[in-house]
This record gives sequence, structure tokens and C-alpha cells, in this order.
Amino acid sequence: MKKYISFDVGGTKVKHGLLLEDGTFLSKGSYKTPRKDLDEFLQKKIETIQMYLQDHQVMGVAISLPGFINPNTGYSEQAGAVTALINQNLKSLLESKVPLHVEIENDGNCAAIAEKISGNAKECNDFICVTIGTGIGGGIYVDGKLLHGHRFRAGEFGFMITQAQGKDIGPNLHSAASTSSLISAYRTLKGISENEYVNANTVFLAAEESKSVRRLIDVWARKISYGIFNLASTLNPQKILIGGGITEQKNLLSIITQQLNELPSWDEINIPVELCKHRNNAGMIGAMYHFRQKTGS
Repeated sequence: MKKYISFDVGGTKVKHGLLLEDGTFLSKGSYKTPRKDLDEFLQKKIETIQMYLQDHQVMGVAISLPGFINPNTGYSEQAGAVTALINQNLKSLLESKVPLHVEIENDGNCAAIAEKISGNAKECNDFICVTIGTGIGGGIYVDGKLLHGHRFRAGEFGFMITQAQGKDIGPNLHSAASTSSLISAYRTLKGISENEYVNANTVFLAAEESKSVRRLIDVWARKISYGIFNLASTLNPQKILIGGGITEQKNLLSIITQQLNELPSWDEINIPVELCKHRNNAGMIGAMYHFRQKTGS
């Protein structure tokens, strides 16, 4: 089987893997994302690619990247928290330094592609994938086709405004319902400094012993439910899938479902809400599928 190097660039970590064409991982790894320094970002990428090339022949490099990504050219007008890639073309930059073809697609779109081809949306023509991580993004399929939007901004659910009173607009979905917002709220609740390591698993474990942390998670999940409700009522998809590292928490879906069921009118537009089959690997798998679609290899 053909082999591919795949990257999923997040605001916190860059995940990478060596994949077969059927989505099977031969190896995986990760490193901290160099968000601000372009040279450092490229160097880590090149070192990782060279590591895989020592022992394997590959068809190319597939990349899942946050932000406004033109999948036809590889240009990123915005790249989420990875400010080093604003107004950069990572495809061209890498192809000038490594002897491989490179293809890039938005991370939320990659997750949706993975679920459409071999995940929990194989039988769907109309579905939405919502990815929850450092920020919130996603991908939209309509009539069996991925929706990029006029300027490659479709699926940027994190900009959704979910609270407003007069001219006072509250936090958007990024700042209210991302995993980073949950961690920030937990730090505030517990008086934990930024120097102390905290991740989503820390918060969910604490909730098993603390009512105040459970309430914190419920409030956070309710904000997620607002976004899901708005998407379901706008596009009426067959289902909405939730992806991102947060899906490793075993009771996440039941918490979100409970919050949805408490929303007025949810029973009128109720659609299935499920987790992505590929969970936190969806970005890398979808990037590889995108590479194959673009190159025919």
C-alpha cells in the first residue's frame, strides 16, 4: 500500500503520522506548535518529514491547517492561533525544501472528509462536523459535496455570536466554548497559574469529585449546544458530528446531549448528534484523503 506523511496543525500541538492509503497508522507523534516563528515552524516540519523519509518511501505530505485556507494553492490568509502562517503559503515553502508534493486543507474540512470517506458520515449527503480544540471550526457537506464558501471561510463556526444584549456583543463560540476556554475557566475557578499544566482531562477528572467543576463543564457544554442548535436549525443536516481532542472524554456526548434537550424548540429540529469515528485522528486521516483526491495518487 502507498504511504503518506500527514500533519494536523493545532494551536497547541502539531500531530504527525505515517499513514497507509486506507487510513491505517504505521506510526504517530506530536510536538509543541511553534505558533509565532515561521523559521522554527518550517524547521520542525522539515525535521519530521526527514525522519520519516529515512526508512520509508512516501507519496507526499498532507497537512490539516486551521484558518482560511485555499486548498487549490495552499495559501493561508489566516491560520488560527498559528500567527506565523498568516499570509503565507506553506505548500510552496515546504516544496522548496523537501523533495515531495504537498497538499493543504482547512482542519475542520479535513475532519469532515475523513468522516465522509471512512467515518460516521459515510451514508450522509448532508452533515456537519464541529471540531472543538484551541478554537472551534468544522466542515459542511451539502448534497455530497464539501462546502468551501466563496472565500474559503465556510465552517468557521467559532466566529458565531451566541450572546448579545443591545450593542453589547458577548463572547463568540471560540472564546466561550472551545477547549481552551474550558481550561481557562477551570484555572480561574481553582486559582491555578498559567505556569501549571492543565488539559481537558484534568478538568473532567476533577469533575468526578467536585460539584463546582461539574457545573463549570455544564455551563461550557451549554454554550456548545447553542452553536449546534444554530447549525441544525440553519442547514437541517442529517447529523452533526463532534470532533477534536475533547472527544476522548467518555461522557462528553451525554453532557452535550443533556444541554441540547433543555433548549426550547430542540425537539422540533432534533437531529442525531454523534462523535467523529476518527476522534482526534480525523485531521490527519482527512488530510491524507484530501491529498489523494487532489493528486489522484
